[in-house]
Amino acid sequence: MTQKIVPVIMAGGKGTRLWPLSRAAAPKQFIRFIGDTTLFQETLLRVSDKALYEPAIVITNEEFRFLVAEQARELNIALSSILLEPMARNTAAAVAAAGALVRDRFGDGTIMHVLASDHEIDADQVYFDAVRTAIAAASAGKLVTFGIKPTEPATGYGYIEGGEALPSGALAVKRFIEKPPLAKAEEMLASGGFYWNSGMFMFPVAKLLSEMTTFAPAVLKAAGEAVAQGVKDLDFIRLDKAAFGESPDISIDYAVMEKTKNAAVVPSPFQWSDLGSWDSIWKSGSRDEQGNVAAENTTVVNTRNSLVMTHGVHLAVNGMDDIAVIASEDAVYVGHLKDSQDVGAIVKMLASKPATSKLTETHPTSYRPWGGYTSIFNGDRFQVKRIFVTPGKKLSLQKHHHRSEHWVVVRGTAEVTIGDTVQMLRENESVYIPLGEVHRLANPGKIMLELIEVQTGSYLGEDDIIRIVDEFGRN
Repeated sequence: MTQKIVPVIMAGGKGTRLWPLSRAAAPKQFIRFIGDTTLFQETLLRVSDKALYEPAIVITNEEFRFLVAEQARELNIALSSILLEPMARNTAAAVAAAGALVRDRFGDGTIMHVLASDHEIDADQVYFDAVRTAIAAASAGKLVTFGIKPTEPATGYGYIEGGEALPSGALAVKRFIEKPPLAKAEEMLASGGFYWNSGMFMFPVAKLLSEMTTFAPAVLKAAGEAVAQGVKDLDFIRLDKAAFGESPDISIDYAVMEKTKNAAVVPSPFQWSDLGSWDSIWKSGSRDEQGNVAAENTTVVNTRNSLVMTHGVHLAVNGMDDIAVIASEDAVYVGHLKDSQDVGAIVKMLASKPATSKLTETHPTSYRPWGGYTSIFNGDRFQVKRIFVTPGKKLSLQKHHHRSEHWVVVRGTAEVTIGDTVQMLRENESVYIPLGEVHRLANPGKIMLELIEVQTGSYLGEDDIIRIVDEFGRN
C-alpha cells in the first residue's frame, strides 16, 4: 500500500461551450487560452509534488490519448497509467474503473484524489490546506467532495449543504441540491452553509468500492471487468469495450454521493472556476483598466469589460461593451458576455447542417503523437498543409492510393524515406513523393521540423493512408 495519494484525472470530456476554440476533437482541457499551459497541464502540475502524490492515472478516450501523453511529456511529468474509455459512460464508471486499478496496483488502504482536467484553480496555500483536510477526512473513511465557497448566486452549479463538523475539519453532507433557479441560489447564498459542488473528490478506495457494491453494483461490475479484461497498448490501458458498455450511464454524484451516509464536504474558499462559458473565462482572466481580457495578437480600442481572444488572425475591436470576440483559425464568435451560455445552442445549430458541421468537430490544426498539421488551403484536387514534427519523432511508414505529395522543408532537418532510399533534407530543400510509393518522414534533429506539403490527386482524405509500420500502434 502506498502512503501517498493517487491522483485520478478525468480528461475525456468533449464539451463545446467554448466554441470556436473548443471542438469535439479539441476540448477545452487541451487548449491554451491565455498563457503557455493548458488546463490539463495545470491539473498535472497541481499533483506533481512527489512527496504527496504518486504519478497520476489519467482517464480519457481513444481520440485524446496522444494529446494526454504529449502534454504530459511537454512538462516532463511521468504518468502512472492512461486509461482509455471505449465509449462515454459518465463519471461513475470512470471512477469505478480507476478505483479498481488503484486497488489492484496500490492496495485497499490507498486514497485517491479525483480531479477534473478542465477546471481553473489557484493552487495556493488555501487550496492545499483544503486538500489536506480532505485527506484527513478520507483517512477516517469518508467519501469527500470539495465544496467551493460561493461568490455569487450562480445557477449553473449544483450545491451542497454542509452539516455537522467532523474531527477532520470537513463537514458531514446534509444534502445535495440540483442547479437552482436564481431566487433559490440567492436564498442559499444569503443563509450561508451552502457550497458549489466542484466535482472533485477524495476517496478511500476500499470504502468507495464498498459503497459502490451497495449503491451502484452494475457500474462496479462493468468497470471492474473492463479493467480486468483490459489490454495494455504502448503506454495505454484499453478498457474492455463489451464489459465497459454494460455500465449504466450515471454520474458518481447520483450513483453514490447522494445515497451514502459517509459523504463529507470540505469547505473550499480557494479560487475555482469550471470555465464553462466565455463569461467565466473573462471573470477568471487578468483584466486591464477598462475591464478587458485581451490575448496576444489583438488590438482593443474604446472597449470595456470585454473578452478578446484569437488563435489565428489579428483581432481589432473598437467601441464594444460587455462583448466576447473569439477567433479561431476558421471561425469567429461575437456575442454579449451575458449570453455566453447560448454558445452550446449555436454549436448544435452548426452541427446539424452539413455545410458547417465540420466547424464543431475539428480545427484546421490537428495534433498527432509525432506532432501535427495545419490545413492551409483546400482546392479542387489539391491541398496545402503545414506539417510539424517533434524532435526525435517519425510518422508511420505509409503509402497513398489516390494522391502524390511535394514536401518543402522550411525549418529544421528532415529524414525522408522513399522506397529503399533514405535522404536528408534541410531548409529550402524539397522532395516529391509519387502516388503509391512507400514513404516516411522523421525528425532526427533537436528543433521542431516544419515543412509545407502540397497534395495533388483525386482524393485527399485522411483515410487514404495505408500504414505499413507505425511505432504508435495505429492501423
